[in-house]
Amino acid sequence: MAVVALTVSGAVPAHAIANGDPVRNGKFGFSVKLTMTGIPRADGGKRDSACSGALIARQWVITAGHCFRDAGGQRVERPVADVTTATAGRTDLGSDRGMETEVVAVRQSPTADVALAKLAEPVTDVRPIRLSRTAPQEGAIVRFTGYGSVTSVNPVPEQRLRTGQMVVVSVTESVTGMSGHAPQENTTPCPYDSGGPFFLQGHRGPALVAVVSNGPSCPHTGVERAARTDNITGWIDQAVRQGTP
Repeated sequence: MAVVALTVSGAVPAHAIANGDPVRNGKFGFSVKLTMTGIPRADGGKRDSACSGALIARQWVITAGHCFRDAGGQRVERPVADVTTATAGRTDLGSDRGMETEVVAVRQSPTADVALAKLAEPVTDVRPIRLSRTAPQEGAIVRFTGYGSVTSVNPVPEQRLRTGQMVVVSVTESVTGMSGHAPQENTTPCPYDSGGPFFLQGHRGPALVAVVSNGPSCPHTGVERAARTDNITGWIDQAVRQGTP
């Protein structure tokens, strides 16, 4: 997740991936790093932050809704920072692979902690992740990726994409409950992992089912409350169609 200030309904945001694995170059290229510079604070100052996300169309990234909140803590349909940069197709942020572009518009889901961020220009050399239109069953193993920290203590975003697996323990109207699975039972999202994709892996390739939303401080063996995406694909499709020339 992003930072503690970016909570939803009082929940504690999840953090970057603790006890995960570094991703090899070129793998999970749909993963996106969102860097926010100059976010307004309630005291009149500004701060910087970051989130993770996934490319779902050439010009659209899906992430957590709470990654775009104004100084009063309200989710908004616009970039809140002076500059919000999306880095796509770059496993190692220190490399020159992939591309960087700016977020120019935001759409907020009316039912879940999910937002869509429109990019200033399309990403043409990365295959977007496809959307699953069915929820994962309890007991399913789901993979996730993120550029966040590896701990909730003095968190700092990682420079390399990381990944781990969690197991589905519950499914409600807007939340999929997950618990750590591999490489360790406390492999979990951490700060700045907010919006990172949870996806099933199969013969048709990765299929998005949720995004990182909130959970206990990492690492932990509790339950992550991931924001479902499988049941809002109609809204996602419509938002992308309406916002793409």
